[in-house]
Amino acid sequence: MNKVLVALFTLLALHASAYAADKIKIGVPELNAQYLPFALGEKRGFFREDGLQGEVIRINPTVALAALVSGELDYWMVIGNSVGAAIQGAPLRVLACYVPGSASALIARPEFKSVQELRGKAIGLNTSGGALESMGRLIFKHFGVDPDKEIKFLPLGTNERRFSAMKQGLTAGTLGSPPLDFLGKKMGFVVLARAQELFSYPTSGVIASVKKIKEKPDEIKRVIKAGIKATRYIRQNREGTIQFMMEWMKADAEMTTATYESVLKAFNDDGSVPEKGLLLVIDELKKLAKVEREISLSEVADLSILKEAQKELGIR
Repeated sequence: MNKVLVALFTLLALHASAYAADKIKIGVPELNAQYLPFALGEKRGFFREDGLQGEVIRINPTVALAALVSGELDYWMVIGNSVGAAIQGAPLRVLACYVPGSASALIARPEFKSVQELRGKAIGLNTSGGALESMGRLIFKHFGVDPDKEIKFLPLGTNERRFSAMKQGLTAGTLGSPPLDFLGKKMGFVVLARAQELFSYPTSGVIASVKKIKEKPDEIKRVIKAGIKATRYIRQNREGTIQFMMEWMKADAEMTTATYESVLKAFNDDGSVPEKGLLLVIDELKKLAKVEREISLSEVADLSILKEAQKELGIR
């Protein structure tokens, strides 16, 4: 009888361990829509489908990159600063992309009817040399405005300070991701351009260390698949996504709905990394880092596992 009980307990233990979820930590810089896939993926069970338990952690970007390299953080979602670090030698790689176009919008005072009318004006930013400045420079270039000679970027900090400067007439506009466009419109400002409608510039996806790629490619594949399932859910299930965004972003229905409508088209449904867009990211970050040598895609990205994940999901 004792032997039978021991055998039963052993079988139960083996069964439990076989289905125990692998715990992973995923970092995001803030709780906004472009970093939604993994938080939603955990809530909707997409991680559990592949034997994973995801924990999404809000973490400072600089700290996050160091934690990725050391192994204290498993994955990171910000493509921009990861590519910047990889350009300067950090052993990090972009593995998939869920937001191939930046959701950043150029917001201006109502008297300005076009981007070209902002020539010679000041544009408020959170910081100098960051992602928003890169977006601003690319938007102005797209409309034939020289960002070096015809625009003055001012680092003003928080959204509140930037909107206050616009109200006082100290600046003509600012840039930011949803829900900043929604908040700006409520204050009487106008959206003159959205980056995602003008050019490809991957912003959010899956980033991991070279060490993680070598040691846990199967785990990475499962993570990528969970993210793809989540972006498909975002694109196909409006009400369910908005409801989750209200909980995650701690925002009301009006703001959350407006944010969803602003970012919906920014998400892809296959995790693909747009080559042209990634080259644009590399080029912009090379300028900021004053790096003159050529940077190959393989120095910042590894898409081999993504292709396996896509194949398993029936994506050609």
